[in-house]
Amino acid sequence: MFDLVMFDLDGTLVETAPEIADAVNDLLRDQQLPEVSEHLIRAWIGHGTRELLLHAYAHATGLEEDTVRRTGTLDILMPRFAEFYAQRTGQRSRLYPGVSDSLKALRAAQVRVAVVTNKEQRFATTVLMVHGIRHYVDMMVAGDTLAAKKPDPLPVRYCMEAFKVPPQRALFVGDSEIDVATARAAGVPIWAVPYGYNHGKPIALAAPDRIIPTVAAVAEAVQAPALHPAD
Repeated sequence: MFDLVMFDLDGTLVETAPEIADAVNDLLRDQQLPEVSEHLIRAWIGHGTRELLLHAYAHATGLEEDTVRRTGTLDILMPRFAEFYAQRTGQRSRLYPGVSDSLKALRAAQVRVAVVTNKEQRFATTVLMVHGIRHYVDMMVAGDTLAAKKPDPLPVRYCMEAFKVPPQRALFVGDSEIDVATARAAGVPIWAVPYGYNHGKPIALAAPDRIIPTVAAVAEAVQAPALHPAD
């Protein structure tokens, strides 16, 4: 059915919100600012670390986000956050059910696997390594890999070109309207899980091609026997 499956990371393969929230609040405490709730942080995940910190810092200080952008504060916060996140990675995150077995099944079926995330390369690599799934991933396109990131279709097209797979033989699996928009722009099918980070909205509102309970549905589809017309 598919020669290439591209997965989002946060909220699709790995539940990372708890430890991301811990690292964000480590940073805010370091800046002598009030903490923000994990509930809010979940709603901010998906656009990359810089945007996440923009939302958190603006919320904690009461400043307008445009004001924070203009001050250059984020350039100072990003390296400090990296220190805290490096300490927190793997402490309170977990693989979602069926992830490891599904990736193993895709590898056995000789299906190429890519991770397409807006998370920065250094953070995404650490998450994959900590949870023991990096060796199943043939390619990772992170938020700072190319000139554009999701919902721009460039990361998805980059993967398809690298593996020489046409859109009809590729699949994107994600958890948010950003992922749906990305796949649509790239002309590939989009399946979505309902448990991830979609700004507090049901993923059904984004109208993916299929909503699957877990990523195990992807492995099941690949392993399903081919149907042959009756003689």
